[in-house]
Amino acid sequence: MKRILIVAPAWVGDAIMAQPLYARLKQRHPEAEIDVLAPAWTRPLHARMREISSTIDAPFGHGELKLRTRWQLARQLKARGYDQAIVLPNSLKSALVPLLAGIAQRTGWVGEMRYGLLNDIRELDPLQLPQMVQRFYALGDEKTAPRTEPMPYPVLTINAAEREAALSKLGLSSEPPMVAICPGAEYGPAKRWPAEHAAALAQQLLADGYQVWLFGSVKDQEICAEISARCPQVVNLAGKTSLAEAIDLLSLARVAVCNDSGLMHVAAALQRPLVAVYGSSSPGFTPPLAIRAKVVTLDLECSPCFERVCPLGHMDCLNKLTPDRVMKALKELTKD
Repeated sequence: MKRILIVAPAWVGDAIMAQPLYARLKQRHPEAEIDVLAPAWTRPLHARMREISSTIDAPFGHGELKLRTRWQLARQLKARGYDQAIVLPNSLKSALVPLLAGIAQRTGWVGEMRYGLLNDIRELDPLQLPQMVQRFYALGDEKTAPRTEPMPYPVLTINAAEREAALSKLGLSSEPPMVAICPGAEYGPAKRWPAEHAAALAQQLLADGYQVWLFGSVKDQEICAEISARCPQVVNLAGKTSLAEAIDLLSLARVAVCNDSGLMHVAAALQRPLVAVYGSSSPGFTPPLAIRAKVVTLDLECSPCFERVCPLGHMDCLNKLTPDRVMKALKELTKD
């Protein structure tokens, strides 16, 4: 039986985009055990991926070397007898544990000059693999394998009992139909559609008979509070749910409206109809990976700039993207 260790990304969206890789590995090696090394807070994501056997918490934060801690972890992993490690982040640090654990095959892209740390090293052709999800998926095959099969979309699996428990805990009902609005984006304000636009959209949705729930972490409480102040009828869940509860509740959405964020990728992996609002980033690299998804963007000359804060100070890419444009896309998704 093949044992595979995945060094997984720390961001929500990136972690979800790795799921097709796991599906590919299971397709090639049905009896394989796939373990994931990732930050502890990503456990709810991996718990909803059927291919994952177990999750190992990575005891170091973003940018931390903690060489002694990595060595100690590597000693523990060595006893598990992994045949292969696939390193998804491109940093040098992320390749250290598989090397120290003596894992025979260590697969990944070149990244930060990782020759020697990885011995199944891949040279990336960004034109052939323009999307992050494609780059992850390609690591599930041999280096020289032709890439002819269509890549599946990410999938998260929901436990209905856990979802009902989340509804009960928060005193919520799935009727009338709910529209989820995810107004946050941890990367920075240049990815966040303005609160006034989100509130105006919520008002239209409430008038059409929907209920509107705002999703987000503690970091999104400010923008969600601003939306709530403008539209008090919304249900503001920002900071009130765990990540696990947010995933389960998002699965109830009739449609989701999201910025380019981790929760956008969650909604897509839950196969929810999705309107994705793009400002400073590009759907060409991290698109919403769902059959029923519409991207709304202005395609201004100055975008995508990929900056956290608008370098020109006006953020026209989002400020001028009106609620009517998003509503039009939403109605096209829900017309049936």
